[in-house]
Amino acid sequence: MPNSITSKRIFLAPEPRAMSDIFDQSDLARLRALGDVFVHEAGPVTEALFDEKVAHADIIMGQFDLPESRLKRIPSLRAVFNVEGNFLPNIDYAYCFLNGIRVLSTSPVFAEPVAEAALGMAIDVARGISKSDRDFRQGAEEYGLAANVEAFSLFRQDVGLIGLGDLGRALVPLLRPFGCRLRAYDPWLPAEYIKTLGCETATLDEVLRRSRLVIVVAGVTSQNQGFLGEQEFAAMQKGSGLVLVSRAAVVDFDAMLDFAERGHIRVATDVFPQEPLPASHRARHTRNLILCAHQAGALDAAIKQIGKLAVGDAELIARGLPPILCKLAQPETVKLLRSKPIDKS
Repeated sequence: MPNSITSKRIFLAPEPRAMSDIFDQSDLARLRALGDVFVHEAGPVTEALFDEKVAHADIIMGQFDLPESRLKRIPSLRAVFNVEGNFLPNIDYAYCFLNGIRVLSTSPVFAEPVAEAALGMAIDVARGISKSDRDFRQGAEEYGLAANVEAFSLFRQDVGLIGLGDLGRALVPLLRPFGCRLRAYDPWLPAEYIKTLGCETATLDEVLRRSRLVIVVAGVTSQNQGFLGEQEFAAMQKGSGLVLVSRAAVVDFDAMLDFAERGHIRVATDVFPQEPLPASHRARHTRNLILCAHQAGALDAAIKQIGKLAVGDAELIARGLPPILCKLAQPETVKLLRSKPIDKS
């Protein structure tokens, strides 16, 4: 017999998201059916508001600061949902782990749209589609084989993945129809697990040296900031492709641009060290570089899934069951993450 729902007090402060973006009416109705829901969309969570509303919450949905001093004032708190999409360094995770407070992120909603965009960027890097378009508009197009001197096909190609989290796992099935030989490097995953996804486990050096195309889907941590630099780009095959869709901080961005400018690699990136990218930034004029404005995951359908994941897991928690839809912060790894909040300016 299903567990019955226990009424919950829910404090919802979605900034920088907007309620209308992440919740449709049916999701809001499901959320309100769980108990008392208080929505705050009018700026920061002040101490007065905290004492009046947050201090009595069972569930928080939002990403405002929750240091230990605040968490101690919420004795009933059982879960915090980050609806922005990252585990941010604004929560005392250790306190949450010690006191049975689950911290969850709705980031899985972005895996499929980003993987889809990564595949499109990979094909463009390999086949030179956008380059051909630019040449055409400048009256410098070439036809047939002459246009494909540097092109390669993804079919039966050696493809390397750096990182195999949610995004990597969404990308693998999209590459499978091409018959690619997939090698993956992810030091947080055992070889046995990587093999179950249809990938060969490999060292970073093997991925770089043996892949015609490398796709970077690793999140940034305190252990890997800038770990793809001059030495790593030099190890890649001349004329190979690099697709970057996770975080710019995992690469030495200037070194990456140097190797693209020299023609050693062709690069497509959806992320940048500073966003918006300054008008004077050299990336805007670098050759062999495809630029996307951090748009890979920004689809309305994906944003709307945020509310569905949060409500689905909140319903499970209200029934005394563990959440299964959102990503759960883990004590061994969350302290290593170096995510930044999204910029909606």
